[in-house]
Amino acid sequence: MSVSDEFVLDFARPERIGLEEAIYAAGKSPVQIDAILDAAAARGAPLLLTRLDADKHAALAGHHRDRIDYCAVSRTAIFGRARPLTGPARIGIVAAGTSDVPVAREAVRTLAYQGHATTLFADVGVAGLWRLTTRLDEIRAHPILIVAAGMDAALPSVVGGLVASVLIAVPTSVGYGVAEGGRTALDAILASCAPGITVVNIDNGYGAACAAMRLLQAARTLSEANRVEGTAA
Repeated sequence: MSVSDEFVLDFARPERIGLEEAIYAAGKSPVQIDAILDAAAARGAPLLLTRLDADKHAALAGHHRDRIDYCAVSRTAIFGRARPLTGPARIGIVAAGTSDVPVAREAVRTLAYQGHATTLFADVGVAGLWRLTTRLDEIRAHPILIVAAGMDAALPSVVGGLVASVLIAVPTSVGYGVAEGGRTALDAILASCAPGITVVNIDNGYGAACAAMRLLQAARTLSEANRVEGTAA
C-alpha cells in the first residue's frame, strides 16, 4: 500500500459546508504529510495544517517548507496562499493568560486562513479583573467572541455576563493538579450561570474558529434571503 492510499482529501468541503479542508498533523509522519502536500500542490489547493510541531515541520521536504507559513506558537501551518483578509474584524479572540495564547492563536490562524480578520485580546484574565474591564468597549465591538481560558475558566462566565456578543468558549489544558489537563475548565464552562455560552473541546481553537465561521455564514445566508424577499415584495 502506498502512502497516498492512506488518506483522501476533502476538496469539496468548501462547496458543501463552507469550510476549507484542514489537516490534523498530530499522529501523521513527515512522509505522510509530504504526500498530502504533494496532492494539494497537484490541484493548486492551499491547506491548513494544525498541531504541526516544530520538529515535524523541520522534517518536511524543503520545497514544501518554502511554501509554508508556519507559526510555532500555535503549531499551525498554511500551505500555499490563504485568502486575503477582509475587515473590519467581526470576531474577537479573548485569552485569559499568556499560557492560553497558543490556543487563541490557533483560532486566529484558522480564521485568517479563510480570510477573516480578527482582534486578539491577550492576558485579560479575571485574576486581574481591571485588565478585562479597561478593554470591555473594544471587546463589545465584536459580534462574535472566542474566549480561551484554563484553570478555573472563570473568564467565559464573566465575559458572558458583560457582553451581548455570541460567545464560544474554549477550555484550555493550562493549570496545576486538579485542573486535570483542562477537564476542570470544561466542566466549569458547562456549568456556567452565564446563559447562552457555547463550548468546544479542550484546547480546540480550530473548532472554535470553525463554529464562528458557521455563524457568519448563517448570518450571510439569512441576510441574503431577507434581501431577496424584500426585492420580491
